[in-house]
Amino acid sequence: MRKVKFGVIGLGLMGREFGSAAARWCHLLTNGPAPEIVGVCDTNKAARDWFTDNFASVKIATSDYQELLSSKEIEAVYCAVPHHLHQQLCVDILKAGKHLMGEKPFGIDQKANTAILKSLAEHPELVVRCSSEFPFFPACQRLISWIREGRFGRIIEVHGGFNHSSDMDLSKPLNWKRMIEYNGEYGCLGDLGIHTQHIPFRMGWIPKSVYAVLSDIVPERPDGKGGTAPCLTWDNASLICQVDHAEGYTFPMTLETKRLDPGSTNRWFLEVYGLDASAKFTTDDPNAFTYLETKGTEQAWARVVVGHKPMFPSITGGIFEFGFSDGILQMWASFLHELDGREVSFSCFTPEETRLSHALQTAALASQRKKSVEPIRI
Repeated sequence: MRKVKFGVIGLGLMGREFGSAAARWCHLLTNGPAPEIVGVCDTNKAARDWFTDNFASVKIATSDYQELLSSKEIEAVYCAVPHHLHQQLCVDILKAGKHLMGEKPFGIDQKANTAILKSLAEHPELVVRCSSEFPFFPACQRLISWIREGRFGRIIEVHGGFNHSSDMDLSKPLNWKRMIEYNGEYGCLGDLGIHTQHIPFRMGWIPKSVYAVLSDIVPERPDGKGGTAPCLTWDNASLICQVDHAEGYTFPMTLETKRLDPGSTNRWFLEVYGLDASAKFTTDDPNAFTYLETKGTEQAWARVVVGHKPMFPSITGGIFEFGFSDGILQMWASFLHELDGREVSFSCFTPEETRLSHALQTAALASQRKKSVEPIRI
């Protein structure tokens, strides 16, 4: 099994999730390449220590990411840093000739995203993707298969979303995701939007216009120092999009991203409604594929438990449940297979799709300002 030597920049939640996935790579029943973490970078020493304590393979632990990029041993980099750092770090990673897994939104704004993609165009030999885990749930993969097989007939409408409820606690201190200088003007769109767009974009459902309703519900939060600070990012967003189908008709697609959604913890969902059939998937019921097939004037929903039957087989038996850490493992397996030049049935979010994402989210900001339907300028 070929080892791909990785550097990780940004050792927070998702950096550690990648570390955990790399540590349990033997869980997969695949002959594809495996990641080996040899370098880590973060300004927080405790975060670096977690990696050096748990991974004997780490040879470089530093607060200066250039040390990682100058290492000839490191072949690929996972860059999991706040949004305002995306442009500089991603461009430098690409200039150093490293393959890249980035994080959403792949640039704090459209200008930053354009700069990253310009640098990538100068290095076409590199494999570059953006993190998005939820499409790799087996029940969601079945929904994707139904779309590809044309099982829905004419599409009536599509609903998708990614919602949280942790911000319902008004005593929760302000963090960087609620600060416009670090998270960007997109607010919840920048941090959650790509997750809602992965499957629609991949299926060719590219919005032509958008009407956005963005909500700033909690204008200030505790600053963690005994006072309060302004919370300037959008809390919730609902995007009503018009999509032109390849078969010559138009349908509505609603995408929502919410940090204030009562009852949700980490709820991702996709619902597709068609004349011949409809189907739903939600992480609230992660092992189930819910569907109906149209039969005359009455329709009935059916729920099938798919179980643990992922894209890349693993040692877990098919009767067991699939979870978020399994989704991360599958996502990384997809990336490593692509990096190795192998075909995959469903790949991670692509750089071109990040360009579409920024076009949509930039139009959504304009729609909010003007209270208008805005074209998506791709």
